[in-house]
Parts: sequence; C-alpha cells; structure tokens
Amino acid sequence: MTESVVMNMASNESIDIVVVGGGGSGLAAAIEAARYGRKVMLLEKNPQLGGTTICSVGSITATCTPLQRAKGVQDVPQAHFEDMALFADDRGFLDKDNLELRRLLVEHLPDTVQWLMDLGLVFFGTMPEPPHRLPRMHNVLPHARSYVYHLKKRALELGVDIRLDAPVIRLLRSDERVIGVEVAAGGGQTRHIVARLGVILATGDYSSAKEVKAQFMAPELADIEGINPTSTGDGQRMVQEVGGDIVNGEIMLGPEIRFVAPPCKTFIDNIPPIKPVALAMRWAMDHLPSWLLRPFLMLFVTTNLAPSHNLFKKGAILINKEGQRFVNERDNPQYAIPRQPERIAYILMDARVGVQFDAWPNFISTAPGVAYAYLADYRRNRKDISFAAASLGALAGKLGIPAAALEQTVAEYNANLPNGATPIAQAPFHALGPAKSWIVFTDGGARINSHFEVLDRSSRPIPGLYAAGSAGQGGVLLEGHGHHLGWAFTSGRLAGQSTALGRQAWPEAAIKARRAAA
Repeated sequence: MTESVVMNMASNESIDIVVVGGGGSGLAAAIEAARYGRKVMLLEKNPQLGGTTICSVGSITATCTPLQRAKGVQDVPQAHFEDMALFADDRGFLDKDNLELRRLLVEHLPDTVQWLMDLGLVFFGTMPEPPHRLPRMHNVLPHARSYVYHLKKRALELGVDIRLDAPVIRLLRSDERVIGVEVAAGGGQTRHIVARLGVILATGDYSSAKEVKAQFMAPELADIEGINPTSTGDGQRMVQEVGGDIVNGEIMLGPEIRFVAPPCKTFIDNIPPIKPVALAMRWAMDHLPSWLLRPFLMLFVTTNLAPSHNLFKKGAILINKEGQRFVNERDNPQYAIPRQPERIAYILMDARVGVQFDAWPNFISTAPGVAYAYLADYRRNRKDISFAAASLGALAGKLGIPAAALEQTVAEYNANLPNGATPIAQAPFHALGPAKSWIVFTDGGARINSHFEVLDRSSRPIPGLYAAGSAGQGGVLLEGHGHHLGWAFTSGRLAGQSTALGRQAWPEAAIKARRAAA
C-alpha cells in the first residue's frame, strides 16, 4: 500500500469494487459487478442519485429489440453502426470516432435495452430520427427518473453499498496500480476506501467545470455554464492525475439556448416511475386519440426542450434584461447570451410572428418523434416564461425590464430592418423567457480499451482503474438522440462485468450470433 493508506489505516474500509458516481452508468456498473458476486460500494458526491441521466429526455437508440420486432422492423446492429457515421460526418467529426467502441456499443445495445426492461423499465416507440434508416428510438415512460428508480432498487437488492454525500477527492495507488479512493468525510476529515479488484469512474462529463473545459476550448466557451451544475469533471481530473489521457475533449453539445426550468415540479415530474403506471401510459399512447393525448405530451415538450432558431428566421428578436437587442439572431446567438446581464435573454415577437408559431410547420419546440409545441402550448403550460401584452410598455412591465429601453430598441430595429425582415409592430406582443445558453454535455472521456480499462498516455492499461459513461467515453462519438444514454448503460454494464471478471471479460455468445445473422 502507499504510505498515506498505511498512515490512515484506522479510517480505511475494504471492498471488492468501488464505483464513483451514481448516475446511469455508475448504477449499471454496480449492478453488474454485484451480479457476479462481488462486494460493491457506490460513492455519489450529491445528496441524491441520478447524475445527468435524470436531466435527459430519456431516449435510447438501439436495434433488434422487442419494440422493433413488435412493429415488424427488421434491423441489425451493422446498419446502426453505419448510420451513426452519418451523424458524426454531418458535424465534421468522422475522423475522430473510435470505431472499436462504436462497434461494441451497437452490438451490445440490444442486450442493454432487454436488461433495462427486465429491471422493470417501460419504453414506447420505436420512433424515427433521420438519418437513421429505420425507427430505433426508444423513449422511457413516464420520465428519465424511471432509470434511477429501477436501477437503485436492483442495486440495493444485490447488496450494493450506496453512499451519498461522499465526494471522492483522489485515487489511491500502490506503485502503478490504483488500489482505492480517498473520500471527503466532513469536517476536513477524509476516509480511504481500498478496492481489491478495481475502481470504476462513472462521474459524468465536465460541462460545468470551467478549468477542465479551458484545456480544450476557447475561453468564451469554457465560461458558458453546464446544464447540470454538478458535472464538474471529477473523473477526467483523476484520470489525468494518474497519467491517463482525455480523448475528444473539444467536442460538446452546445452552447444551446433553453428556457429556464419551471420554478416547481411539474405534473410530469410527480408521476411515480413504477411499472404499472408506465404500462398504463404506454397503452394510452398506443390507443387514445391524439387530440386527447396531446395536452399530456405538451407538458413534457414545454418543460424539457429548446426553442427553435426558426423563430429568429421568421422575425423574432432577442432582448436582454435591460431591454436591449444585443446580437444578430441569425448568427449563432447562443454565444452572445452568456455575456448579457444575469446571462439571460427573452425572445420577443409581435402578433404577426406569434400566429405563425401556432401551427405546423412553425413549432417552437419538439421532442423528436413524439410531439411539437406551439406558442399556445407555452401560454398554457409555461405561464412562468410566456408573456403577452397589448403594448411594448405593458410587456416590459411583465418582464421587469425598462419600458423606455424596450420601446427604443424596437423602434431602432424597425427603422433598420435586416434584409427580408418585417417590423415588430402588431399587437399583441409576445415574449418567451428567460432563456439561457448552456453546454448540454461534453464528449471528452478517458482513453479506454474494449475492457473499459483506463489507458495511460502510452496506451497501456492503468491496473485497477476502469471508466464508463461520459467519464469513459474513450473517443466514441454519440451524435443523435439516444446514444449518450445508450452508452451510459452499456458501458456501465460492461465495465462492471470487466472489473468483476478481469480479463475473462463478458459472455459473447449473443453478440457472435447477431454478427453471424447480419
């Protein structure tokens, strides 16, 4: 053992496997390691489990699933592998992809979806998302917190020792091997947890870690907030401290404009994530007429998703807290919002624009393959961010911004209209906001091999250290909906198996059979 471990032996505990992080990947890793008879401790720095998983839309994209078969969809992982390249190529990232890990992901995703269903998760779909050639998106019911509810339940059944408010400070090593973790214990004290078989880092991304983002991004990007404030790159930092490397650190989703969250829990949030409720919801979605189902779907769409930039193409403008227009809305306005007072903005439009966004094809937000939300939906479901008034002065009063400044801003805009734009002149006037610009997630993760062992800068495994989820993304590109969650659960499962079994790895019979069939 290292000297520090020996000196603090009284505060030590010993376990087979330590999992750091209690989101989707960490819970999956803990379950699989415990399923193979290992004693597992899961350490989560927050007072609750969930990580970024509970902030997600909740979709997983996969092939060869019961939902696909029920709809007569004939699909194979090879086709999924090929279609994932189309997403990456669309953003110019194709040469950065880890093809070995992409192959591993698509071939294990069918088993991952079945594994989740066996735990009690209920999905509806499958939904299309071009350029996927076939419908592959599985959406969880009733919401993404269902994942944590069912995974936590299974982890506890298997005897996983889950500890909350337990931030890991650093990895412990003896010679080159990672042998455990140092955990903050309160009052300036720390504890050492010795892991006999290995440590699995499942700590998420670094979208809210300015100092980590600054290693890979321009300063103005590094300064933009992450949508999950606890995604602080703890795993990436620890990997670098023990000689590991971060791959694709410059790739991220965002900055993206999103409305601030509702001030209190919505009806959707309060739906219990138990299986009977989810099954009833799926039956309703399969059988009820759309006019009856749509109000429920709108509660979801108007809570979770971003406004379309088509608003700006049709004539809406952005104003800040001082009532000033501050950017050309058609030229990446998401980069300008973080430089405004309180980092917020409002979308302003008149009746002429507003009426366009009450009908197809001009939606304000969409949940892919599920539903579209229009201005009337926001007026009904998000009264906290939807405002209307017969005059600009009255609207300014509702927003809490200076009326004279707003009136002057609109007058100057109308006097110097951009090409093709029309004046903001017809009452009633509408505003949506506040909206902020966020980094949704970052794609930089530890360099790993197909056993989920973390590699050093010479591409050699660091003994005793594994990684999964965003912390162990390893260079695989996860563009498109449903791939980040798919990777979280798949990589977590396989990292747990690999740590529990060592180089015996995991059973491959099902994967080989699918390859032969393809």
